[in-house]
Amino acid sequence: MAAMDIVSPALSDYLLAHSTQPDDLLRELAAETAAEFPDAAQMQISHDEGELLTMLVRLTGAKYAVEVGVFTGYSSICIARGLPADGHLLACDVSEEWTKIARRYWDRACLTDRVDLRIAPALETLQSLPADPAIDFAFIDADKKGYLSYYEELVPRLRPGALLVLDNVLQGGRVADPTATNDTVTAIRTTNSHIVNDPRVDVTVLPVRDGVSLVRKR
Repeated sequence: MAAMDIVSPALSDYLLAHSTQPDDLLRELAAETAAEFPDAAQMQISHDEGELLTMLVRLTGAKYAVEVGVFTGYSSICIARGLPADGHLLACDVSEEWTKIARRYWDRACLTDRVDLRIAPALETLQSLPADPAIDFAFIDADKKGYLSYYEELVPRLRPGALLVLDNVLQGGRVADPTATNDTVTAIRTTNSHIVNDPRVDVTVLPVRDGVSLVRKR
């Protein structure tokens, strides 16, 4: 089947209008991203999802967060803004081109001291972290074929009660279509099945944008 509209255009407009509005800095970042990378701008989260991330970080009381997949920094700002003044975000990406924009906006948002950017394959960065469960919050929004590997590196490092959020887990509804067998959909379908059968966690999948999984470490 073709990709599904999880949210109709009219309802999408309503959701955006009735979520806390982005400030001028986030609006400028979204506009610059669209202008600089028009073919990749869809990788940036919408502002209602950004507000969800900020709210989840605050609700969990997180102080130490990890992000896999930075792009131009919109989600990083949303996560870092939810952290306390002494909080810390480890941001993982492989692109200097994309993250040079992120760095500028982190600086303008006065968040540079909270964000530690690592330019390297995220799996290597995660594998280099201490094994003890110290992470309070994590967000995965990167290459879909790497999701399961990132998940497996992160879960043992989450403290009990910590939250892991995965984006794009519905793949335009194609995860529910048995005829959809491309590598990306197959990887996400495998990841979703693995998580729901993982005794270490509880999970709920929300139909937010292209699907968001909330995974709580038991």
